[in-house]
Amino acid sequence: MNNKAVKKGIMICGHGSRDKDAEVEFALVAEGLKKRFPEIPVEYGFLEYSAPNIHMGLNSLIDQGVNHIYAVPGMLFAATHAKNDIPSVLTTFEEKNEGLQVTYGKELGLQDPMIKAFEARIYESLGLDADNPPAELYDTMLVVVGRGTSDTEANAEAAKLTRLVSEDMGFGWADTVYSGVTYPSVGVGLEKLLKLGYKRIVVAPYFLFTGRLIKRITGYIDKVAKENPEVEFINTPYLRDHDKVIDAFEIRVRDIMEHDQTDPEDLMSIFKRRLAAGEIDVHHHHAEFQDPESHGHSHSHEHSHDHSHAHGHSHSHEHSHENVEPHSHGVYKHIAHPLGPRTMIGEGICNCFMSQFPQELLDEEKERIENGVQGEALAHRK
Repeated sequence: MNNKAVKKGIMICGHGSRDKDAEVEFALVAEGLKKRFPEIPVEYGFLEYSAPNIHMGLNSLIDQGVNHIYAVPGMLFAATHAKNDIPSVLTTFEEKNEGLQVTYGKELGLQDPMIKAFEARIYESLGLDADNPPAELYDTMLVVVGRGTSDTEANAEAAKLTRLVSEDMGFGWADTVYSGVTYPSVGVGLEKLLKLGYKRIVVAPYFLFTGRLIKRITGYIDKVAKENPEVEFINTPYLRDHDKVIDAFEIRVRDIMEHDQTDPEDLMSIFKRRLAAGEIDVHHHHAEFQDPESHGHSHSHEHSHDHSHAHGHSHSHEHSHENVEPHSHGVYKHIAHPLGPRTMIGEGICNCFMSQFPQELLDEEKERIENGVQGEALAHRK
């Protein structure tokens, strides 16, 4: 690269979703970022489930003559995918392309633009003007829905966000529930919080895009609202391509463009240090993922879950995902928590982390449901 002019390019790295609407919305962020960097190629790609994959985006930049790629994770918090999987993909790709330099930025995190975008969505759902907000909302409870991961720090960031927004906007009470692997889960969390007696509850998912989790969250809200008609539930829209979200992406890109990337605590440096120390279980299926149309092969997987779901029946699922490698998550030590993902067993929901449930837990929940504990799993008892 010393003898060659440097041409820069930007790569936004997403997780991917089986929901095609999420792909469309992610593309809107890329379009928004292109307007901020009109002279620089901008591409995007996903780890799994969606097209284009990250390799396809990276290859597109190379085809445009780019030899220095500024990559940023399109993720709210630094959990396993941002810390391990994306750096693995980028490192492998850089090694296979001589003369290429890839610089990796930070997750979006709790930047001020992200907090303001979230607050703006909440005000929007309340029919209020974010530029002229009320002094307080003491009669209203805020429930923030975080993604929920096996990464404790990422879960803690969602809880921190709840406190920041609650104090800034002046809610009467605020708490955090999670839609993923940790606790408390959305449905049972809302049921517990109803006991505080608030008659107006704002449920705000801190998510960038739509997808199965957003639709599940909406389903839980509808279910709890139907059972509690005396309470007004307000469903806040997710962040999507809010202008301040684009601001936050721009800040992350400019951070790595304008600052020395030798920080020993940046995500890529930490990844390489942990990888060298043998501390990381790298998901090589992400790192080696290729476009089947370009390479003449395809990936699919079928897995069967024999979960004892709602109403005491068992069923198996066969998921065939075209061009997809198996999805993997870190092991969560509190998988059996009574207010955690086991509460979803009674809802007939299959998720990739269901494979972490020990058989005795599945048997226990099945027995409780079949024996008529109010027709619900343990954690859903009133």
